[in-house]
Amino acid sequence: MKLLKFIVYISGYIACWYAYHNSISCISSVLDAVIYDIFQCYARSDTFPDNPYFWHTMKHLPNLLTLGNLFCGCIAIAYILTAQPYTSMSLEGGMPTWNWVYGAEQIYLGSIFIGIAAICDLLDGFVARALNVFSPIGKDLDSLADIVSFGVAPSMIFYKFLWDALMSEKNAMDVSMLGMAPAFLIACFGALRLARFNISGGGHKGFFTGMPIPAVGIFVASLPLLAWYNPWGLGNFLHNKWVIYAVIGLLCWFMVSRISFIKLMPAKWNIASAWPQLVLIVVSAISIPFLHVAVVPFAFVLYIILSLIHRQPKENLPTQTE
Repeated sequence: MKLLKFIVYISGYIACWYAYHNSISCISSVLDAVIYDIFQCYARSDTFPDNPYFWHTMKHLPNLLTLGNLFCGCIAIAYILTAQPYTSMSLEGGMPTWNWVYGAEQIYLGSIFIGIAAICDLLDGFVARALNVFSPIGKDLDSLADIVSFGVAPSMIFYKFLWDALMSEKNAMDVSMLGMAPAFLIACFGALRLARFNISGGGHKGFFTGMPIPAVGIFVASLPLLAWYNPWGLGNFLHNKWVIYAVIGLLCWFMVSRISFIKLMPAKWNIASAWPQLVLIVVSAISIPFLHVAVVPFAFVLYIILSLIHRQPKENLPTQTE
């Protein structure tokens, strides 16, 4: 019975993420707060009497979720790298023939695993706070997992897009690797963003300084879906190398900039503090029936706009020494 109750609480967290993933994060934020309070009350209750074995086991749950984040990021990379078709030469019959060799699955499956990694990344923080389990190794492990799932895996997506764009040019056989190298700037600037976040003590209340790397990873993970379903011809832009270069440069700049990006969880539950999150959720939710898979990049652009126009309260702003 105890294990069943615990599974119910974890399922609640997953339900909250599912709501958020479908751009209903206002409901998600409220459910997260409620379930978090319930979980803490449950943890403090005598439902689990002093059981050293139980608590010794449960303290590893946040790190296990972080490792799940890393594991899914690695699987995403494997799917992405095997997605694009290539040719193989056969000498059957004495004459060389070229045959298409397709990857195991389509590239969008890599996007799905990046999404699952985002679930694990969301859950490990909530579980750690609910169980009051914090450790330096957990913080460093979380950063290492994030750089793989939301840095290296998105870089692989851009690498494949650039490969596709360059291979469609007339001089495809003379294309240099340098033409696809900018894709890996996402991982480099993401690592710099995470390092700066770690030494800053976790950022400021209510906002991040610089775009958080999970936001970048989720946005990039939505691009293969645009290319696959191609709503309103938006996927055609992903075959233009200059568009891809511009997106890479913009995302890298956002991550290391001093721009204040709002957190999905507002600093205070009032209109003055939470209106950007409310607008983001409501507008994104309303647009789902019209935009379908394009709702993720739309919400991403809206997130940037709201972060730029929202003025943080003075008590949330960093001091000059920061």
